[in-house]
Amino acid sequence: MTYKLMPEAQAPALSLPLVGGGTFDLAAQTPANFTMVVFYRGLHCPVCQSYLGKLDALVPAYEEAGFSVVAASMNTGKLAEQTKADWGLKNLQIAHSLDEATARSWGLWISNSIKEAEADMFCEPGLYWVRPDGRLYLIDISNMPWSRPDLEFLLSKVPFAVDKGYPARGVS
Repeated sequence: MTYKLMPEAQAPALSLPLVGGGTFDLAAQTPANFTMVVFYRGLHCPVCQSYLGKLDALVPAYEEAGFSVVAASMNTGKLAEQTKADWGLKNLQIAHSLDEATARSWGLWISNSIKEAEADMFCEPGLYWVRPDGRLYLIDISNMPWSRPDLEFLLSKVPFAVDKGYPARGVS
């Protein structure tokens, strides 16, 4: 069962192993402005490859804007390592081994394989901005692989969110 997360509510817990070692723990993040969590479908997805490639190039700009950034999937550690290597991701933290219950707690849609190249089960895309105190600010989920927010456009809106104090919307 998938449910709707509410802006300004506490984000669900998220603690996952990272490619290269260590753990991404949302509760331990200390960005100046936001932690951006991007959930992707997995190594099998060419749209994810393109999207994460764009994000990887923008990570330094997001970090300069006061963000910590991570991309996570239900892939195993081995597949996540292959993702980072094959897709040439240099700047982006890649977390793996997201379980179904945690994916659902984030409101993500879950899909089952429809072709041999896909994982048996995986989450569909989601992108979140989480405030340093753990409250959700931006929530964008999709049930389709090709529906994702424009990363450069989002980056251009950071001054509105931060400097102008634009509030999270959809809270009522």
